[in-house]
Amino acid sequence: MSARLNRLFAADGRCFDVAVDHGFFGEGAFLAGIETMEWAIATLVEAGPDAIQLSPGEATYLQRFQGPQKPALVLRTDVANVYGAQLPRHLFSELVAGAVEQALRLDAACVVCNLLQLPDQPELFHQCVRNVSALRAACDPVGMPLMVEPLVMQPTERGPYGVDGDVEKIVPLVRQAVELGADVIKADPTDDIGDYGRVIEIAGNVPVLVRGGGRASDEAILERTQAVMEQGAAGIVYGRNVIQHDDPAAMTRALMAIVHDGIPAAQALDLLRD
Repeated sequence: MSARLNRLFAADGRCFDVAVDHGFFGEGAFLAGIETMEWAIATLVEAGPDAIQLSPGEATYLQRFQGPQKPALVLRTDVANVYGAQLPRHLFSELVAGAVEQALRLDAACVVCNLLQLPDQPELFHQCVRNVSALRAACDPVGMPLMVEPLVMQPTERGPYGVDGDVEKIVPLVRQAVELGADVIKADPTDDIGDYGRVIEIAGNVPVLVRGGGRASDEAILERTQAVMEQGAAGIVYGRNVIQHDDPAAMTRALMAIVHDGIPAAQALDLLRD
């Protein structure tokens, strides 16, 4: 397992994973910037993040590239229907069949799945617990690392569910993901970004990568990245804030400079604008 984690995390123990698996969830609004996946992945590969997060059907675009500098593959293994503008009659989070076998065949460095906590949806949460447990059991015999994405969500004005950044809800869910056997945690930022150290602390020795969520301004996303890295995050997993940017490659390089070189957000913004 450590061999694959060494492909995911750089020598400094940090990771920038660009998530471009949004089409997996069947929402048209998520497709901006990834309409042509071959272009999107080629653009990111050239920019050089540590990893790219993809679904099984799109991962082959990444694995066509050659050479030792190719980003590692993080394979999305579950499909959920909680992101739409209209609330479905039945919510689900379903593992793809043979998820770990597909990850091995695609040479993934890690698999990822959700641990969703939504108001008044205990059945969905139960299904996610089963998913994490099933993946943990399948990952162990072949040394495949498991990234768990504990997401606390709440109804919003623009759709059924969005991020709930309440640290009092995020902390116990992150700890539950660790207790279920996560090797890596991918967690939302807290409403008060100064509280993020509590998320890092509760995860113990399990590295925490901070989720990007919806689009934010360049200044906001760079400042948030600096803040979470200073509090001990092992890295970030951003998608829309990279691939929907006017210059995804430049944004990737600016974020890599914060994550790996520790430059301040203001300097990273200068790099982005230059």
